[in-house]
Amino acid sequence: MNDPHQPPVDWDRLKRPVPSWFPDAKFGIFVHWGAYSVPAWAEPVGELGAVEDQVWFRHNPYAEWYWNTIRLEDSPARMHHRETYDDAPYDDFLDAWEPSEFDPADWAKLFAYAGAQYVIPTTKHHDGIALWDAPGTGTRNTVRRGPHRDLVSAIERAVHGAGLRFGAYYSGGLDWSVSHFPALDTHDALRLHRPRDAAYAAYAYLHVKDLIDRYRPDVLWNDIEWPDAGKHGTSLGLLELMEHYYHRVPDGVVNDRWGDTHWDFKTSEYQFHLDSEQSAMWENCRGVGLSFGYNQLESADHLLDGDGLIKQLVDVVSRGGNFLLNVGPTAEGLIPAGQRTPLEKLGAWMKLGGDGIYGTRPVPNDVAQPSQEPWARWSQKGGRAWVVVDASGPTELPARPQALELRSAALAGGGPVAARAQDGRILVDLPPGPRPGPAVVSFDLLGGANGT
Repeated sequence: MNDPHQPPVDWDRLKRPVPSWFPDAKFGIFVHWGAYSVPAWAEPVGELGAVEDQVWFRHNPYAEWYWNTIRLEDSPARMHHRETYDDAPYDDFLDAWEPSEFDPADWAKLFAYAGAQYVIPTTKHHDGIALWDAPGTGTRNTVRRGPHRDLVSAIERAVHGAGLRFGAYYSGGLDWSVSHFPALDTHDALRLHRPRDAAYAAYAYLHVKDLIDRYRPDVLWNDIEWPDAGKHGTSLGLLELMEHYYHRVPDGVVNDRWGDTHWDFKTSEYQFHLDSEQSAMWENCRGVGLSFGYNQLESADHLLDGDGLIKQLVDVVSRGGNFLLNVGPTAEGLIPAGQRTPLEKLGAWMKLGGDGIYGTRPVPNDVAQPSQEPWARWSQKGGRAWVVVDASGPTELPARPQALELRSAALAGGGPVAARAQDGRILVDLPPGPRPGPAVVSFDLLGGANGT
């Protein structure tokens, strides 16, 4: 809600068409890296949205929530912290954080190879530790302690050097270091105890404005909420902040986690807030595993493999969304093999299938439909339709033969494919042989079938 002591805010002043680069980009990389990467410990219990609330918080699979989870007396994380670190203060992890293997150019090279178009690192998570010399943080940032480096700047330079767009994640809705911090054990408790006061609103405002002025992020990705006392249109208010952002970055975009104010795109997270995926512009985020921050307890059983990662991206794109995939580097700055290998496999596949990803839009249901047997998803662009299908040999696809020019069927990177009508569907003959992931077949759309 807006501050009742302020005049009503005309959020409609901020409305404008979403810059075309964003819905065309389709794929971005999230990076969660912080002091929580030192303990790197969480229980990999399941995906957000698929686990009952109280179980979720006490057995939180998000390693970046370590400081909150160890405050819950009956949590395994609490016992682990007591036994491993003798109940040391959380900020000891900031001082112990030594990113000795951090190579931002290597990160950016990997992200570009994987096919990402934008990269969004955390600049301040809920623990309140800033990864740049943020105003008002004193020594509690990575320039003054721990890494002794502006990590945001290092990542930004590398990302732009690789030809990618740069965004900034900021936790405006929670900061356990400057606000009343009871242990949060449900989402209701989170909503009740999030900071709302004017002092914190001004603190967060100055941080985000500094991020805008220093780094010109193409995406402003706020988390949780925005303090209610800052949801106004006067000095140090959110309306002023967003107007400043659009002035400095005219083709920038903001997400929807600012409360009931303004957004350019909605967000879902794993299986949480899936209603957001009905919006005109949306983005799904998740980790390669079950955590955003690096979690040493995650094994291959918890991580998407290359095919799983490809299918997640394709499914989101086929439904009109962007996919923001998170990597969680180790405290030393390495992207673990279990995260790097699927990204490399995705990159090899994108060299063949990227035309069916970038700049595409969903195919109307009266042209073609997704299926599970065989696994198939559709997209379209410029008078052509693409289907990504996990099969080989004769394969029946749920598509209307009259909507597609069957003689135009072609395998991405591999020449023509035999296709014919059969019982109101399409039968394609997918050649066997090694390929980096699911097959990609394209067709010309016949007149009237193109919904773009």
